[in-house]
Formats: sequence, structure tokens, C-alpha cells
Amino acid sequence: MEKTILEKLFKDRGFSDFKWIEAKDIIVAQWVRFRCMFGCPVYGKKGTCPPNVPSIDECRQMISEYNQGAMFHFEKKLEKPEDRKAWSKPIALRLVELEREVFLSGYYKTFLISFDSCGLCETCDADRMKCKNPKIARPGADAMGIDVYATARSIGYPIQALKNYDEAMNRYAFLLIE
Repeated sequence: MEKTILEKLFKDRGFSDFKWIEAKDIIVAQWVRFRCMFGCPVYGKKGTCPPNVPSIDECRQMISEYNQGAMFHFEKKLEKPEDRKAWSKPIALRLVELEREVFLSGYYKTFLISFDSCGLCETCDADRMKCKNPKIARPGADAMGIDVYATARSIGYPIQALKNYDEAMNRYAFLLIE
């Protein structure tokens, strides 16, 4: 993998806060899915969220088929929670564009795991077969069972549970590259 060329591509597209990570160091855990099932208001309502995604074992297997990836960091402080979609959607679209560019540059196994649940459409059918944007809809890290807290901390990135909306959030996306 030619990291120098990829790093230039990332930076040219406005993604300068990233670190390389070995796929084996991405921590996948069943408890993350339970947090989706028992605590997420969109559980079952999106085609890229549980239970409409592969099992934790399938997610773990898929990630293990890669050697490396890039972990992208996004820090943002929002005035109110409802501003999150307006902030995250353009970034998610740019990440999908980056995934495509990396793919077209010769890394045919490239796959994006986003930093948020899919928010491309105003309403989601929750059925992947009826998705209006199947080419660009990507699962979030939590939907894939990734323990983002442990994974981010293991490579020196900041992350903590937020107590108030006046705190800056740290969000992470993964671009698996082979």
C-alpha cells in the first residue's frame, strides 16, 4: 500500500486528521450491538443500522479480511443536538466520495465504515432492498459492533462520553483499504 499517495489524497479532500490502523486492532464487541438495541432511538429504523446489518461475527470476519485502514477523526461542538444531521451529512458524503477515489486508484477492497448512522434521506424505509441510495449508504461503526472508545484510545485519539451538549464530540470513521 502506497501510504504517501493515499495520505495526499486524504488531505487534498480535506481529511487531515487521521491515523493508520491495522484492521486487527479495530475492536469489535457484542456489547456495542446491545447498546444499539437498548438505547438507540433509530434501532430498526434504518437500513444501515441493526437489526438490518450483518451479525457481529460477520462484521468481525469482514474487518479481519483487511490488513489496514485509516481512522478519521472529527471533532465538533454543536449548539443543539438537532444540528448533528446538518453537520454530519456533508462529511459522510465526502467520505463516500473518498472511498470511491481510493477504490478507483487501485484498492478494490476499499470499504467505508461511517461515523454516524446513515442520514442521507429524510426518511428511511429500513429495508436495504428498498434503499434509495444503495451505492452510498454505509453503516456506522457502532452498527458494525466497533468499540470506538477502546479503538480510538488504543491509537491515542481522544474520546469520552459527553455529559452535556456544550462539550465537543469526537467522532470516528474507518476506511478499510486493501
